[in-house]
Amino acid sequence: METLAAIALFANAVFNAVVWPRFYPRIANDTRAGEPGARTAFYRVHVVLITIALVFAAASLVIGVLLLI
Repeated sequence: METLAAIALFANAVFNAVVWPRFYPRIANDTRAGEPGARTAFYRVHVVLITIALVFAAASLVIGVLLLI
């Protein structure tokens, strides 16, 4: 059962690490994001969401490795 959980965590880590960062260029270039130096709440919220997803990816990877040890 631990192996299955580790595989699920690795899949989650890969998904978050591959999918979420690809949204950043779209968000940064969106007209609702404002200009560099004067970013809007739209930009900041999406950057926070991407950051949280990457933190979850790292945590999933670490926990998955710990399950296999």
